[in-house]
Amino acid sequence: MNYDLIIVGGGAAGFFTAINVAENNPKLKIAILERGKDVLSKVRVSGGGRCNVTHAEFIPNELSKNYPRGEKELKGPFNTFMTGDTMAWFDERGVSLKIENDGRIFPVSDSSQTIIDCFLSEARKFGVEILTNHSVKNFCFENENWSVKSNHGDFITEKLMIATGSNPKIWKLLQELNHETIDPVPSLFTFNIKDSRIKDLPGVVTEARVKVKNSKLSSQGPLLITHWGMSGPAVLKLSAWGAIELNSNQYTFEIIVNWLNNLTLHEVIEEFKFFKANNPRQQVFKNTQFGIPKRLWQSLVLTSEIDRSTRWADISKVQLHKLAEELTNGKFKVQGKSTFKEEFVTAGGIDLKEINFKTFESKKHKNLYFAGEVLNIDAITGGFNFQNAWTGAFIAAQAITS
Repeated sequence: MNYDLIIVGGGAAGFFTAINVAENNPKLKIAILERGKDVLSKVRVSGGGRCNVTHAEFIPNELSKNYPRGEKELKGPFNTFMTGDTMAWFDERGVSLKIENDGRIFPVSDSSQTIIDCFLSEARKFGVEILTNHSVKNFCFENENWSVKSNHGDFITEKLMIATGSNPKIWKLLQELNHETIDPVPSLFTFNIKDSRIKDLPGVVTEARVKVKNSKLSSQGPLLITHWGMSGPAVLKLSAWGAIELNSNQYTFEIIVNWLNNLTLHEVIEEFKFFKANNPRQQVFKNTQFGIPKRLWQSLVLTSEIDRSTRWADISKVQLHKLAEELTNGKFKVQGKSTFKEEFVTAGGIDLKEINFKTFESKKHKNLYFAGEVLNIDAITGGFNFQNAWTGAFIAAQAITS
Protein backbone atom coordinates (compact mmCIF):
# COMPACT_ATOMS: atom_id res chain seq x y z
CA MET A 1 0.00 0.00 0.00
CA ASN A 2 1.25 3.46 -0.88
CA TYR A 3 1.15 6.52 1.38
CA ASP A 4 2.50 10.04 1.42
CA LEU A 5 3.42 9.74 5.09
CA ILE A 6 3.67 6.81 7.47
CA ILE A 7 4.11 7.44 11.18
CA VAL A 8 5.49 4.61 13.26
CA GLY A 9 4.09 5.00 16.79
CA GLY A 10 0.53 5.75 17.88
CA GLY A 11 1.41 8.02 20.77
CA ALA A 12 1.30 11.75 21.44
CA ALA A 13 4.04 12.75 18.99
CA GLY A 14 2.67 10.51 16.25
CA PHE A 15 -0.88 11.84 16.42
CA PHE A 16 0.25 15.45 16.75
CA THR A 17 2.35 15.06 13.61
CA ALA A 18 -0.40 13.36 11.64
CA ILE A 19 -3.04 15.95 12.52
CA ASN A 20 -0.82 18.93 11.73
CA VAL A 21 0.33 17.40 8.43
CA ALA A 22 -3.27 16.63 7.46
CA GLU A 23 -4.44 20.14 8.32
CA ASN A 24 -1.63 21.65 6.27
CA ASN A 25 -2.42 19.42 3.28
CA PRO A 26 -5.70 17.43 3.51
CA LYS A 27 -4.92 15.66 0.22
CA LEU A 28 -2.04 13.66 1.69
CA LYS A 29 -2.59 9.99 2.48
CA ILE A 30 -1.38 9.35 6.03
CA ALA A 31 -1.21 6.20 8.17
CA ILE A 32 -0.23 5.63 11.80
CA LEU A 33 1.22 2.20 12.56
CA GLU A 34 0.83 1.19 16.23
CA ARG A 35 2.22 -2.14 17.43
CA GLY A 36 -0.32 -2.47 20.27
CA LYS A 37 -4.07 -2.86 20.22
CA ASP A 38 -4.61 0.65 21.59
CA VAL A 39 -3.29 4.07 20.67
CA LEU A 40 -2.36 6.96 22.99
CA SER A 41 -2.01 4.60 25.97
CA LYS A 42 0.70 6.74 27.56
CA VAL A 43 -1.46 9.84 27.21
CA ARG A 44 -4.23 7.99 29.02
CA VAL A 45 -2.19 7.30 32.17
CA SER A 46 -0.11 10.48 32.19
CA GLY A 47 -0.52 12.90 35.06
CA GLY A 48 -2.40 10.33 37.10
CA GLY A 49 -5.00 10.00 34.35
CA ARG A 50 -5.40 13.77 33.96
CA CYS A 51 -2.74 14.32 31.24
CA ASN A 52 -0.18 16.96 32.20
CA VAL A 53 -0.24 18.60 28.74
CA THR A 54 2.58 21.11 29.25
CA HIS A 55 4.04 23.55 31.78
CA ALA A 56 3.46 27.27 32.28
CA GLU A 57 6.91 28.47 31.27
CA PHE A 58 6.63 30.94 28.41
CA ILE A 59 10.27 31.94 27.84
CA PRO A 60 12.04 29.55 25.41
CA ASN A 61 15.46 29.67 27.10
CA GLU A 62 13.91 29.10 30.53
CA LEU A 63 11.73 26.26 29.23
CA SER A 64 14.75 24.50 27.74
CA LYS A 65 16.47 24.44 31.15
CA ASN A 66 14.08 21.69 32.24
CA TYR A 67 15.69 19.17 29.86
CA PRO A 68 18.76 17.34 31.21
CA ARG A 69 19.28 16.03 27.68
CA GLY A 70 18.18 18.33 24.87
CA GLU A 71 18.49 21.74 26.55
CA LYS A 72 20.75 23.27 23.90
CA GLU A 73 19.01 21.66 20.94
CA LEU A 74 15.48 22.72 21.97
CA LYS A 75 16.16 26.45 22.36
CA GLY A 76 15.61 27.10 18.65
CA PRO A 77 12.54 24.86 18.27
CA PHE A 78 10.92 26.43 21.33
CA ASN A 79 11.14 29.81 19.62
CA THR A 80 8.95 28.29 16.89
CA PHE A 81 6.43 26.32 18.96
CA MET A 82 6.18 26.13 22.75
CA THR A 83 3.79 26.39 25.69
CA GLY A 84 1.57 29.24 24.51
CA ASP A 85 1.30 27.68 21.06
CA THR A 86 0.33 24.35 22.60
CA MET A 87 -2.41 25.96 24.67
CA ALA A 88 -3.73 27.82 21.63
CA TRP A 89 -3.65 24.63 19.53
CA PHE A 90 -5.87 22.75 21.96
CA ASP A 91 -8.13 25.74 22.58
CA GLU A 92 -8.79 26.08 18.83
CA ARG A 93 -9.99 22.48 18.86
CA GLY A 94 -12.34 22.90 21.79
CA VAL A 95 -10.09 21.66 24.59
CA SER A 96 -9.92 24.10 27.51
CA LEU A 97 -6.77 23.97 29.62
CA LYS A 98 -5.99 25.28 33.10
CA ILE A 99 -2.78 26.27 34.86
CA GLU A 100 -2.35 24.89 38.38
CA ASN A 101 -0.43 26.60 41.18
CA ASP A 102 2.74 24.61 40.52
CA GLY A 103 2.74 25.54 36.82
CA ARG A 104 1.46 22.23 35.47
CA ILE A 105 -1.19 22.53 32.76
CA PHE A 106 -4.13 20.11 32.53
CA PRO A 107 -7.40 19.94 30.62
CA VAL A 108 -10.19 21.62 32.58
CA SER A 109 -11.99 18.27 32.54
CA ASP A 110 -9.12 16.74 34.60
CA SER A 111 -9.34 13.75 32.27
CA SER A 112 -6.79 12.51 29.76
CA GLN A 113 -9.72 11.14 27.75
CA THR A 114 -10.41 14.74 26.66
CA ILE A 115 -7.03 14.88 24.93
CA ILE A 116 -7.45 11.40 23.43
CA ASP A 117 -10.93 12.27 22.10
CA CYS A 118 -9.54 15.44 20.53
CA PHE A 119 -6.78 13.54 18.71
CA LEU A 120 -9.06 10.75 17.52
CA SER A 121 -11.69 13.21 16.32
CA GLU A 122 -9.15 15.29 14.39
CA ALA A 123 -7.60 12.17 12.87
CA ARG A 124 -10.99 10.91 11.71
CA LYS A 125 -11.91 14.31 10.30
CA PHE A 126 -8.87 14.31 8.04
CA GLY A 127 -8.98 10.64 7.12
CA VAL A 128 -5.80 9.60 8.92
CA GLU A 129 -5.67 5.79 8.92
CA ILE A 130 -4.96 4.28 12.34
CA LEU A 131 -3.61 0.75 11.99
CA THR A 132 -3.27 -1.01 15.34
CA ASN A 133 -1.53 -4.33 15.99
CA HIS A 134 0.97 -3.39 13.28
CA SER A 135 4.43 -4.24 14.53
CA VAL A 136 7.14 -2.81 12.25
CA LYS A 137 9.75 -5.39 11.29
CA ASN A 138 11.97 -3.28 9.09
CA PHE A 139 12.20 -0.12 7.01
CA CYS A 140 14.64 1.00 4.34
CA PHE A 141 15.00 3.70 1.69
CA GLU A 142 14.82 2.50 -1.90
CA ASN A 143 13.76 3.99 -5.23
CA GLU A 144 13.26 7.45 -3.65
CA ASN A 145 10.69 6.05 -1.17
CA TRP A 146 10.62 4.36 2.20
CA SER A 147 9.68 0.70 2.31
CA VAL A 148 8.11 -0.34 5.63
CA LYS A 149 7.54 -4.01 6.48
CA SER A 150 5.11 -4.97 9.24
CA ASN A 151 3.56 -8.15 10.57
CA HIS A 152 0.44 -7.28 8.56
CA GLY A 153 1.98 -6.39 5.24
CA ASP A 154 4.30 -4.02 3.46
CA PHE A 155 3.92 -0.30 2.82
CA ILE A 156 5.53 2.28 0.57
CA THR A 157 5.69 5.92 1.65
CA GLU A 158 7.41 9.05 0.44
CA LYS A 159 8.07 10.29 3.98
CA LEU A 160 8.53 8.40 7.24
CA MET A 161 8.17 9.65 10.81
CA ILE A 162 9.47 7.64 13.77
CA ALA A 163 7.58 8.51 16.96
CA THR A 164 7.84 5.29 18.93
CA GLY A 165 9.25 6.65 22.16
CA SER A 166 11.77 4.47 23.98
CA ASN A 167 11.67 1.39 21.78
CA PRO A 168 14.96 -0.59 21.64
CA LYS A 169 13.69 -2.63 18.68
CA ILE A 170 13.22 0.51 16.57
CA TRP A 171 16.53 1.92 17.80
CA LYS A 172 18.21 -1.25 16.54
CA LEU A 173 16.62 -0.81 13.09
CA LEU A 174 17.89 2.78 13.05
CA GLN A 175 21.36 1.59 13.98
CA GLU A 176 21.26 -0.58 10.87
CA LEU A 177 20.70 2.67 8.97
CA ASN A 178 23.91 4.01 10.54
CA HIS A 179 22.14 6.16 13.11
CA GLU A 180 23.94 6.28 16.43
CA THR A 181 21.85 5.68 19.55
CA ILE A 182 22.54 6.37 23.19
CA ASP A 183 21.80 3.39 25.43
CA PRO A 184 18.65 3.96 27.48
CA VAL A 185 18.65 4.38 31.25
CA PRO A 186 15.70 5.29 33.50
CA SER A 187 15.23 9.05 33.83
CA LEU A 188 12.31 9.52 36.25
CA PHE A 189 12.37 7.25 39.28
CA THR A 190 11.91 7.29 43.04
CA PHE A 191 14.44 6.30 45.70
CA ASN A 192 14.16 3.05 47.66
CA ILE A 193 15.16 3.79 51.27
CA LYS A 194 14.75 1.64 54.35
CA ASP A 195 15.21 3.90 57.36
CA SER A 196 13.55 3.99 60.77
CA ARG A 197 13.19 7.78 60.60
CA ILE A 198 10.69 7.61 57.75
CA LYS A 199 9.33 4.08 58.13
CA ASP A 200 6.03 5.20 59.68
CA LEU A 201 5.63 8.41 57.65
CA PRO A 202 4.15 7.38 54.25
CA GLY A 203 2.11 10.21 52.80
CA VAL A 204 4.04 13.01 54.49
CA VAL A 205 4.92 15.80 52.05
CA THR A 206 7.19 18.77 52.72
CA GLU A 207 9.48 21.18 50.88
CA ALA A 208 13.09 20.02 51.08
CA ARG A 209 16.49 20.24 49.45
CA VAL A 210 18.05 16.93 48.40
CA LYS A 211 21.70 16.41 47.47
CA VAL A 212 23.58 13.31 46.34
CA LYS A 213 26.61 12.94 48.59
CA ASN A 214 29.99 13.42 46.89
CA SER A 215 28.25 14.81 43.80
CA LYS A 216 27.12 18.11 42.31
CA LEU A 217 23.60 16.72 41.96
CA SER A 218 20.99 18.55 44.04
CA SER A 219 17.39 19.71 43.74
CA GLN A 220 14.71 21.43 45.76
CA GLY A 221 10.94 21.06 45.92
CA PRO A 222 8.15 18.97 47.44
CA LEU A 223 9.43 15.67 48.84
CA LEU A 224 6.99 12.80 49.38
CA ILE A 225 7.73 10.01 51.85
CA THR A 226 6.39 6.68 50.57
CA HIS A 227 6.17 3.09 51.76
CA TRP A 228 9.33 2.30 49.80
CA GLY A 229 11.32 5.49 50.39
CA MET A 230 11.16 8.97 48.88
CA SER A 231 9.45 10.47 45.85
CA GLY A 232 7.92 13.78 44.82
CA PRO A 233 9.25 16.53 42.50
CA ALA A 234 12.47 17.05 44.50
CA VAL A 235 13.47 13.40 44.03
CA LEU A 236 12.18 13.07 40.47
CA LYS A 237 14.09 16.16 39.33
CA LEU A 238 17.22 14.75 40.92
CA SER A 239 16.68 11.41 39.18
CA ALA A 240 16.31 13.12 35.80
CA TRP A 241 19.44 15.23 36.08
CA GLY A 242 21.38 12.34 37.59
CA ALA A 243 20.06 9.57 35.32
CA ILE A 244 23.45 8.63 33.87
CA GLU A 245 25.48 9.07 37.06
CA LEU A 246 23.04 7.24 39.33
CA ASN A 247 22.79 4.39 36.84
CA SER A 248 26.59 4.06 36.89
CA ASN A 249 26.34 3.80 40.70
CA GLN A 250 23.84 0.96 40.26
CA TYR A 251 21.32 3.04 42.21
CA THR A 252 23.22 2.64 45.47
CA PHE A 253 24.28 5.97 46.91
CA GLU A 254 23.73 8.36 49.83
CA ILE A 255 21.61 11.49 49.85
CA ILE A 256 21.64 14.46 52.20
CA VAL A 257 18.22 15.95 52.99
CA ASN A 258 17.70 19.44 54.34
CA TRP A 259 14.12 19.37 55.56
CA LEU A 260 14.29 23.16 55.99
CA ASN A 261 15.41 23.94 52.41
CA ASN A 262 18.14 26.57 52.71
CA LEU A 263 18.45 27.06 56.46
CA THR A 264 21.93 26.19 57.71
CA LEU A 265 22.92 24.24 60.80
CA HIS A 266 24.11 27.44 62.49
CA GLU A 267 20.87 29.28 61.72
CA VAL A 268 18.78 26.44 63.14
CA ILE A 269 20.82 26.27 66.34
CA GLU A 270 20.30 30.02 66.81
CA GLU A 271 16.56 29.54 66.31
CA PHE A 272 16.60 26.73 68.88
CA LYS A 273 18.21 29.05 71.41
CA PHE A 274 15.35 31.48 70.83
CA PHE A 275 12.75 28.70 71.26
CA LYS A 276 14.46 27.58 74.43
CA ALA A 277 14.44 31.08 75.90
CA ASN A 278 10.82 31.80 75.01
CA ASN A 279 9.16 28.40 75.47
CA PRO A 280 11.07 26.79 78.35
CA ARG A 281 8.09 24.80 79.71
CA GLN A 282 6.89 23.42 76.38
CA GLN A 283 7.75 19.88 75.41
CA VAL A 284 10.04 19.71 72.38
CA PHE A 285 8.19 16.67 71.02
CA LYS A 286 4.86 18.51 70.89
CA ASN A 287 6.26 21.96 69.98
CA THR A 288 6.66 21.55 66.19
CA GLN A 289 8.87 24.22 64.61
CA PHE A 290 9.75 25.60 61.15
CA GLY A 291 6.37 24.61 59.73
CA ILE A 292 7.41 21.07 58.87
CA PRO A 293 4.84 18.25 59.21
CA LYS A 294 4.19 17.26 62.81
CA ARG A 295 4.87 13.55 62.29
CA LEU A 296 8.22 14.29 60.65
CA TRP A 297 9.23 16.67 63.44
CA GLN A 298 8.37 14.11 66.10
CA SER A 299 10.29 11.35 64.32
CA LEU A 300 13.42 13.52 64.09
CA VAL A 301 13.06 14.58 67.74
CA LEU A 302 13.04 10.95 68.86
CA THR A 303 15.93 10.15 66.50
CA SER A 304 17.91 12.89 68.27
CA GLU A 305 17.50 10.97 71.56
CA ILE A 306 15.11 13.55 73.00
CA ASP A 307 12.39 12.00 75.16
CA ARG A 308 8.75 12.81 74.53
CA SER A 309 8.56 14.59 77.88
CA THR A 310 11.73 16.70 77.50
CA ARG A 311 11.05 20.43 77.76
CA TRP A 312 12.93 23.11 75.82
CA ALA A 313 14.44 24.27 79.11
CA ASP A 314 15.96 20.84 79.70
CA ILE A 315 17.34 20.04 76.24
CA SER A 316 21.13 19.61 76.23
CA LYS A 317 23.55 21.19 73.78
CA VAL A 318 24.32 17.77 72.36
CA GLN A 319 20.63 17.00 71.78
CA LEU A 320 20.03 20.44 70.33
CA HIS A 321 22.92 20.03 67.88
CA LYS A 322 21.79 16.51 66.95
CA LEU A 323 18.27 17.73 66.13
CA ALA A 324 19.59 20.63 64.07
CA GLU A 325 21.82 18.18 62.21
CA GLU A 326 18.87 15.88 61.45
CA LEU A 327 16.83 18.81 60.17
CA THR A 328 19.48 20.30 57.89
CA ASN A 329 21.86 17.47 57.08
CA GLY A 330 20.00 14.17 57.32
CA LYS A 331 21.82 11.34 55.59
CA PHE A 332 19.86 8.50 53.97
CA LYS A 333 21.14 5.45 52.08
CA VAL A 334 19.43 4.78 48.77
CA GLN A 335 19.41 1.15 47.71
CA GLY A 336 17.55 0.80 44.45
CA LYS A 337 14.85 2.65 42.56
CA SER A 338 11.19 2.37 41.65
CA THR A 339 9.85 3.66 38.34
CA PHE A 340 6.43 4.79 37.19
CA LYS A 341 5.40 1.75 35.17
CA GLU A 342 2.91 3.50 32.89
CA GLU A 343 4.73 6.84 32.78
CA PHE A 344 8.18 5.34 32.27
CA VAL A 345 10.64 7.88 30.88
CA THR A 346 14.17 7.12 29.77
CA ALA A 347 17.31 8.99 28.88
CA GLY A 348 18.67 7.63 25.63
CA GLY A 349 17.74 7.39 21.98
CA ILE A 350 18.90 8.82 18.67
CA ASP A 351 22.05 10.91 19.05
CA LEU A 352 21.02 14.56 18.77
CA LYS A 353 24.01 15.41 16.56
CA GLU A 354 22.28 13.46 13.79
CA ILE A 355 19.10 15.58 13.77
CA ASN A 356 18.36 18.84 11.96
CA PHE A 357 16.41 20.71 14.65
CA LYS A 358 15.01 23.18 12.14
CA THR A 359 12.99 20.33 10.62
CA PHE A 360 13.44 17.33 12.98
CA GLU A 361 14.68 15.43 9.92
CA SER A 362 17.55 12.95 9.94
CA LYS A 363 20.84 14.39 8.72
CA LYS A 364 21.70 10.96 7.35
CA HIS A 365 18.54 10.01 5.45
CA LYS A 366 16.19 12.01 3.28
CA ASN A 367 12.54 12.23 4.33
CA LEU A 368 13.11 10.47 7.68
CA TYR A 369 11.77 12.43 10.65
CA PHE A 370 11.71 11.98 14.44
CA ALA A 371 9.69 13.37 17.34
CA GLY A 372 9.31 12.63 21.03
CA GLU A 373 11.30 10.27 23.21
CA VAL A 374 12.79 8.29 20.32
CA LEU A 375 15.38 11.08 20.44
CA ASN A 376 17.88 11.38 23.27
CA ILE A 377 15.75 14.06 24.92
CA ASP A 378 14.08 13.83 28.31
CA ALA A 379 12.82 16.26 30.90
CA ILE A 380 11.98 16.60 34.55
CA THR A 381 8.42 15.86 35.59
CA GLY A 382 5.71 18.47 35.09
CA GLY A 383 4.52 18.34 31.47
CA PHE A 384 7.88 19.02 29.85
CA ASN A 385 8.21 15.66 28.09
CA PHE A 386 4.90 16.23 26.32
CA GLN A 387 5.98 19.73 25.30
CA ASN A 388 9.03 18.22 23.62
CA ALA A 389 6.69 15.89 21.71
CA TRP A 390 4.35 18.71 20.62
CA THR A 391 7.22 20.94 19.51
CA GLY A 392 9.08 18.30 17.53
CA ALA A 393 5.89 16.99 15.91
CA PHE A 394 4.69 20.46 14.92
CA ILE A 395 8.01 21.50 13.36
CA ALA A 396 8.35 18.16 11.56
CA ALA A 397 4.80 18.56 10.19
CA GLN A 398 5.68 21.98 8.81
CA ALA A 399 8.78 20.53 7.11
CA ILE A 400 6.90 17.53 5.73
CA THR A 401 4.29 19.74 4.06
CA SER A 402 6.57 22.55 2.92
